[in-house]
Amino acid sequence: MSAEVDSYRFTSRATARIARSWIQREQDPHRPIPWTPLQKPLSDCTVALISSAGVSLLSDPPFDQEGERQNPWWGDPSCRVVPRSATEQDVRVCHLHVNSAFAEQDLNSVLPLQRLDALVEAGIVGRSADQHYSFMGYILDAQELLEKSVPEVISGLQAQEVDAVVLVPV
Repeated sequence: MSAEVDSYRFTSRATARIARSWIQREQDPHRPIPWTPLQKPLSDCTVALISSAGVSLLSDPPFDQEGERQNPWWGDPSCRVVPRSATEQDVRVCHLHVNSAFAEQDLNSVLPLQRLDALVEAGIVGRSADQHYSFMGYILDAQELLEKSVPEVISGLQAQEVDAVVLVPV
């Protein structure tokens, strides 16, 4: 199945041009990349996933898509916790810029929980965290995300003694 998602369908043409110009400016090859090497072998590490696909459990409130429809400059800055055992039947994808059909068919396409479990079974990764996280990855004003949601995620990761995080940008 092949489908193209129009990431700017709820924006004006001017907004789309501005967003595209911001993206082009961020491709600075001289920008330093933060890096922290692992302190132990990956086979001894606990690993968590963080997805930008807007994945939430059916029992949780969905990400706020209507707010973005009303104001295309806004994106829901909250996060959702997704347990290691989640499957396609347990979740929904609430993101105006992501084709949710792929996640509905295979959650691993946006949150590779089963792929991580396979790496654990193969002995490549020590263990999968019990909880993983998802954001709605269209947030132009990151203040609330950085002040509220990110500290919640960091606290959850620390409580689970997570050693490494795999970012799953969608």
